Amino acid sequence: MAEETKTNPAPAKEQPVQAPVPIEKAVQPVAPPATPSTAATAAPAPAEKAVQPVAPPATPSTAATAAAPVRIPMRELQWGIAHIYSSKNDTIITITDMSGAETIAKASGGMMVKSDREEGSPYAAMQAAFKAADQAKMRGITAIYVRIRAPGGHLDRTPGAGAQAMVRALARSGLRIGKIEDVTPIPTDTTKRPGGRRGRRV
Repeated sequence: MAEETKTNPAPAKEQPVQAPVPIEKAVQPVAPPATPSTAATAAPAPAEKAVQPVAPPATPSTAATAAAPVRIPMRELQWGIAHIYSSKNDTIITITDMSGAETIAKASGGMMVKSDREEGSPYAAMQAAFKAADQAKMRGITAIYVRIRAPGGHLDRTPGAGAQAMVRALARSGLRIGKIEDVTPIPTDTTKRPGGRRGRRV
């Protein structure tokens, strides 16, 4: 009986030999690799979602076009002429209609500053241009031709420092600039300076 009891534990030790069961469990994970094919087939769905955001970038372009300034046709512009007289001592601007007979706005550097020596400065000319441009826009002027004039004759034939500043200020004020021309009166030969033969007596 003692031998039988010794032989009985042997079959009990044989039970751990059933290791193939974990092998079957290890074989089961082999089936999921087939699922990646299904996941691959399901992958196109995210691709479709990626295609959808392509449409929104078109909306900023429409917003940009809406924010862009509307270009007015040439025929619908209300034109005027800006006559600029620029010397060393002052800069004067006069905006008229196309005929030049009606004065729409006028300003000068001396109206903008208190000091006499600053009347011909670019700052005074810029402020005068802004003032004249505001008056012209209130009268319906949207575009201007610019005519720059220096003293001419036997005096300076080149415009002062305020002429260029005044043209820039007109462009910044929102008026559309057409043709810019120099209308300084220049004689074919010369003009006689005042003072006589012996010069000016002081």
